[in-house]
Amino acid sequence: MTTIASLDARLVRVPLTRPWAADVTSVGVIATHVVRADGAEGWGFSWTPQIGAEAVLALLQHDIAPAAIGRDADAATTWQPLWQHLHEAGGGGITTIALAGLDLALWDAAARARDLPVSELIGRRRASVRAYGSGVNLHYPIEDLVAQVERWAAAGFGAVKIKVGKPDVREDAERLAAVRDVLGPDRALMIDANQRWDLDRATAAMEVLEAFGPAWIEEPLRADDLTGHTELARRIATPIAVGENLHTAYRFAEFLRAGAAHIVQPNIVRVGGITPFLRIAEVAAEHGATLHPHLLPELSGQLALTLPVAPGAAAPMAEDVEDAGFGALGALADPSPVTIADGTLTEAPHVGLGIRFS
Repeated sequence: MTTIASLDARLVRVPLTRPWAADVTSVGVIATHVVRADGAEGWGFSWTPQIGAEAVLALLQHDIAPAAIGRDADAATTWQPLWQHLHEAGGGGITTIALAGLDLALWDAAARARDLPVSELIGRRRASVRAYGSGVNLHYPIEDLVAQVERWAAAGFGAVKIKVGKPDVREDAERLAAVRDVLGPDRALMIDANQRWDLDRATAAMEVLEAFGPAWIEEPLRADDLTGHTELARRIATPIAVGENLHTAYRFAEFLRAGAAHIVQPNIVRVGGITPFLRIAEVAAEHGATLHPHLLPELSGQLALTLPVAPGAAAPMAEDVEDAGFGALGALADPSPVTIADGTLTEAPHVGLGIRFS
């Protein structure tokens, strides 16, 4: 058995080209480096927009590293006992975000030791996936929003996602009408409320916004409101997407069993890394659900190439948030491990995850 010899972590603040909100001007990346007893090295990361990065760093340095050293360096073997070790600090959230820093580094080390990209180590099922244009744009003036969508259309994206949740739904409708005029009838339009509504407001809003043919409504309610999502799914025709703020396979299974979601969007870092992400993908396939990984295309695009697709489900897509990719922000020490062109994501030559922070 090869064991973990050391784990180091450091905080990197990555400024955003365009703030996501007045108080979200950067993202926090906790870059990790693991060394195995056989000398193999791996690089990973944890990630959180603005809030909690210092807490993640402290958890990695003070709780995860001491507990990890000497354990099996196989990520799939080590993840569960370490998650149980951290459970008194919470079953998900800061704990799983921090645990991703170790898990990703272990997967990177395993792939680098075999001179492979991680997607090939897991088992690549496809050479490319569709990507969709996405933006944190609720605060954009409508002219800026339209210009953004025009850039996505010109770049060849066949699907785009915009934010909704203005105080007056008539303003959301005006913005969607302008976006639909740019996209035409053949490109997909998704909308994301980022948990801004309660059940009654979501119902009323969707009565208006369904006229624009959204492919899904994302996080219409508070992420942990299982009962509300179940009822909303009964009331509206638009598929519901959830998952960026669900943290365990148990929660994903609960939402799918209840019929509260049709599409799941686990964030690979927030759920704790590749090991639990692959389990969540199995859960989605067991329920016939579509899975589109959330954000982080340099990472999630690689994993999307490996995912099974249940009968009747759509193939995974990668989310490309404008001006927010690590490569676009100049945060990577090496060229990006993925390329997005004409609305399609493919891998560039690399080993491991190919994600090291400068």
